[in-house]
Amino acid sequence: MKKIFLFSLVIFLVFLSVDAQNRGLTNTSASKYTKMSSTNIDAVHWTNGFWGERFGVFKDTMIFSMWRTLKDADLSHAYRNFEIAAGQCNGTHCGPPFHDGDFYKFLEAVAVIYAQTKDPKLDKMMDEIIAVIGKVQRQDGYIHTPVIISEMNKGVDSHKHETVLTGTKVGNKDDKAFENRLNFETYNLGHLMTAGIIHHRATGKTTLLNIAIKATDFLCHFYETASAELARNAICPSHYMGVVEMYRETKNPRYLELSKNLINIRGMVDNGTDDNQDRVPFRKQYQAMGHAVRANYLYAGVADVYAETGEEQLMKNLTSIWSDIVNRKMYVTGACGALYDGTSLDGTYYTPDSIQKVHQSYGRAYQLPNFTAHNETCANIGNMLFNWRMLQTTADAKYAEIVETALYNSVLSGISLDGKRFFYTNPLKISKDFPYTLRWSKEREVYIKLCNCCPPNTVRTLCEAQNYAYSLGNNAVWCNLYGGSQLETVLNGKDKIKLTQVTDYPWDGNVKIAVDKAPNKAFSLYLRIPEWCDKASVTVNGQLIPAENKANTYTEINRVWKKGDVVELVLDMPVKLLESNPLVEETRNQTVVKCGPLVYCLEGADVAGGKSIDNVLIPADMKFSPRKTTIAGSSIVVLDGTARLADEGSWKNTLYREVGKSDKTVNITLIPYYAWGNRGKMDMTVWIPLVK
Repeated sequence: MKKIFLFSLVIFLVFLSVDAQNRGLTNTSASKYTKMSSTNIDAVHWTNGFWGERFGVFKDTMIFSMWRTLKDADLSHAYRNFEIAAGQCNGTHCGPPFHDGDFYKFLEAVAVIYAQTKDPKLDKMMDEIIAVIGKVQRQDGYIHTPVIISEMNKGVDSHKHETVLTGTKVGNKDDKAFENRLNFETYNLGHLMTAGIIHHRATGKTTLLNIAIKATDFLCHFYETASAELARNAICPSHYMGVVEMYRETKNPRYLELSKNLINIRGMVDNGTDDNQDRVPFRKQYQAMGHAVRANYLYAGVADVYAETGEEQLMKNLTSIWSDIVNRKMYVTGACGALYDGTSLDGTYYTPDSIQKVHQSYGRAYQLPNFTAHNETCANIGNMLFNWRMLQTTADAKYAEIVETALYNSVLSGISLDGKRFFYTNPLKISKDFPYTLRWSKEREVYIKLCNCCPPNTVRTLCEAQNYAYSLGNNAVWCNLYGGSQLETVLNGKDKIKLTQVTDYPWDGNVKIAVDKAPNKAFSLYLRIPEWCDKASVTVNGQLIPAENKANTYTEINRVWKKGDVVELVLDMPVKLLESNPLVEETRNQTVVKCGPLVYCLEGADVAGGKSIDNVLIPADMKFSPRKTTIAGSSIVVLDGTARLADEGSWKNTLYREVGKSDKTVNITLIPYYAWGNRGKMDMTVWIPLVK
């Protein structure tokens, strides 16, 4: 194993000398089957407006609040597990087996913030943490604190031990690597890989990356030598994305080969489940199924494999699955995973006497409940990751649309406005009268005791939001997300470009982009026209650019740019009422209010006179007045309007009753969905009955 690591390190050092340029979240600059590549992780800075304010909370409050939580041994034990496994203190492992991976997510977030701020405190923090992690890792590259702590407590020198792949005894325990798929070892390793890469791209240091390389080499060796049974034993495949990105970072062909084999292995599973997306081989899957986090991570990872291999069958699977999600199984907020628990009808269709459970799962087509919507924040992040990779591959604006929808609504909703508390699930309706207690809290929590995977995932995703704003292509810059920002990058490996964007998006649709630096030759600037925009115009230096500006596409402006050029994009942003497909039973004859990329909701405090939100009706011709205000110190735009009010009456011990009148009016205020739950516990709804 030591020789394998040294070989990988040599390959990496050779590659490092020729590829110091691209240091984005996903380095697809050399990928043969992509049309876009990421900007460097320090190329885009939020400067003001919506994301400028949010990033201030992220860097000043959120990241340090999360660190206090993770290092508090009485609360989370996440960091303490590493300290114990490193031999720095005594104790036993506490918490779920995926605690390691969740801690790596946090470390990735710190690295991204450091890339933006160059705060020496963060650099010192990371150095100290990485030194501890390095002491945990075995000589063969294996690193998993539950197993290592267990062996240490039995007197086994785990750090010198070669991991068992054949079932011989370790201490007093039969211990095989990856024997129990619920140990989440590959999930943890995948997030270690990603954290190591991002830390290297942010700091230039290889300390965490070297740990990740050893772990990846171990994983390669494991899959090359383990029994078929053990090799198939993995869930929540973050390691698909991790292995491909390790290949991009090091150019070690062994990693690319592993990524392809991981897909092949899924096709050889005996007694697989829809919950783990391995009941049938991936190349025969055309619909989204099972656990939504595992599913979306799988789809994102397969999209990465396609970007490097160009295997057409994989793209056929991915485009069909994407269509199934977006057109039949995704919430209006971009959230995924309708079911808390259920039964896989597909998995039992031919064997009705055998029941297969699914949990935190995609449901059937159009099965989208509101009260019991699961919509785990990690699944919504997975939806972003999947669509981001599809965007890089195709440059099709429809994928950027989903990235934006999920980011603004079902990802940002996962954290409180002050950056300290988190949701695990993201339901679309809450009521104090709901007759039973759901598994997950209706209020955000500092630490989610049942499962804290979502908070650090939310933290890293939001810290990385600026890296989704722009993409680079062949002689082109693509504007994917709008926000007050500055881009400073290099195009085509040599042409320096600097753009400054000023906008109050998403509160209005006026975007101004100033060219501060450009090469003396033509390149294209692509501006995304969102799906919700029916009318858009573009001017350069005050001159109207004749273009179709069609919704859900990019508008191209190709010219020789010069310093001082100003592009102005005006996106018409009216308030819209949306309705769902009539096959969605739960929202029949109801509407959602949306303005720009933001989905709005109604909370109990915002119905005049203390009336129940269940009696509010939205007229089809209702007029809304935008108004700036603050919630929990955060600037937002609310929508005021006059709705209709149904007759009130007690529903106690009543299942059905005669329809009453709705001839009264009531003043209401709608707030962005991401901001709900920041003013105390109260009823909330996204879908509201429609009066035509």
